[in-house]
Amino acid sequence: MDTTIADARSDTSSDLGDEPQPARIVREYGPFGDAERVHGVTHDGRRVWAATGAQLVAFDPASGAVTRTLDRPCDAGTAFDGTHLWQIAETRIDKIDPATGAVLASIPAPGGGCDSGLAWAEGSLWVGQYQQRKIHRIDPATGAVQRTIESDRFVTGVTWVEGELWHGTWESDASEIRRIDPHSGAVLARLAMPQGTGVSGLESDGADLFYCGGGPSGKVRAVRRPRATRS
Repeated sequence: MDTTIADARSDTSSDLGDEPQPARIVREYGPFGDAERVHGVTHDGRRVWAATGAQLVAFDPASGAVTRTLDRPCDAGTAFDGTHLWQIAETRIDKIDPATGAVLASIPAPGGGCDSGLAWAEGSLWVGQYQQRKIHRIDPATGAVQRTIESDRFVTGVTWVEGELWHGTWESDASEIRRIDPHSGAVLARLAMPQGTGVSGLESDGADLFYCGGGPSGKVRAVRRPRATRS
């Protein structure tokens, strides 16, 4: 089932400032069957995929209807490269054919089991390391780390949109979606989730929405992405 929480008006801000802005949750999806958690989220241009531990669940973001499931281990971040799904499964990252669910290749995850978010951008995978507070850019063919960005918070999800790098955080009862400088790691914008609402995976739809895994709630939440006004 899905629930509309607020209207879907676009949000424009001329100054995001240093203080966090409240995250605008516009819709909730799930829970999905017997799944107790959502670990990772991605968007393939039409559907949203949620990693629920033992099954990848695809749903239509317009209707909320589940359209596909794949029985694959999926205990952390998920990404889509335009053709294939990529899924963290314990100490490895699997490259998956979304049509069949077949694993086409696997590479080692840089955190050796301590990995969280996953995104695809610029021909590379970007992998979050949760408690290490890092984001690695890695070679999708070998898993070799190409560079590392430091964060000042736990990393629970990673996404790129329009040249902007965003990541989810979740520490104690506080959770945010943050835009950071991809070179320095400096925080450029912060969206604060409502108290008790966490981000366990993060993906942009390429436009105005983020899809956020909701951890033990078993839900995925759509959050409006703010846009800074450019002169």
